[in-house]
Amino acid sequence: MTNNYFFFGFGQVAKYYVDELIKRKKKFNFFVTTTSNSSTKRFKGKAYRSFKFNGNKYDKKISDYLKSSNYLLISIPPSKGKDYVLSNFGKIIKSLNFKKIIYLSATSVYGNHNGKWVSEKSNLKPSTEFGKSRLKAEKRWLKISKKKNFNLVILRLSGIYSKESNPLMRLKAGSKTFISKKNQFFSRIRVEDISRVLNKIFYDKKISREIINISDDLPASNENVTKFAAKLLDIKNLKSISYKNLEGKMIKGFYKDSKKVSNKKMKSLLNIKLLYPDYKSGLRNLFRKSF
Repeated sequence: MTNNYFFFGFGQVAKYYVDELIKRKKKFNFFVTTTSNSSTKRFKGKAYRSFKFNGNKYDKKISDYLKSSNYLLISIPPSKGKDYVLSNFGKIIKSLNFKKIIYLSATSVYGNHNGKWVSEKSNLKPSTEFGKSRLKAEKRWLKISKKKNFNLVILRLSGIYSKESNPLMRLKAGSKTFISKKNQFFSRIRVEDISRVLNKIFYDKKISREIINISDDLPASNENVTKFAAKLLDIKNLKSISYKNLEGKMIKGFYKDSKKVSNKKMKSLLNIKLLYPDYKSGLRNLFRKSF
């Protein structure tokens, strides 16, 4: 059987997932939305349809391709409290019967927990506008899924790094600084491990109606991660920037939160072993391959 996927957004997570499907030799077609004009394109040798979706402007053919899709992946983040996917396509989505819908959220919904561990049962107290928008979108998707009995899985992703975006590249580009803040912890996940999680969830019928944290095993500070990357590159004399001296509301808000994101549910429910269980193994791999 050939499955049809519809991806709202075609960023690195969706692209890596398509690559995962190709490597596993799955039979599938896929359709995506981007902000560019609609066209037929190729990715890793596979043809796909790309449809324009930019805010409230979109290709009317999207509805037809949603109707012919089995699986739905939403990676477009909300903006200023508005979920543009539901605002524009909520009506058609409610009328369809997907085998599974995966909504990509973020661990920013937890807010600040002063360096303590958080799980899917922890209090949700987002402190940033981004986190508040994420939580509002989650609630909307959950409300619709309960009303329509959808098989919805929400994934709360930790900070994503990849061969295209990682601390090694930032250091090589000249940004030889790290943010210094006491008791500061972030969780991360390498994009290839997200791809394997997506594959497991889409193809496992037993995984149904869940909220799951997606993170590696070792939360760490920006300082520790940057220093480890610098050691790999043999870069010395890093400069420390105090959190108190940060300028810009967005970056200061990002570093305001501190938490360790538990992946116990992910491991037990999905029975999955991470390729890169911590930032050290992930960065060592990237260093060997690209630097």
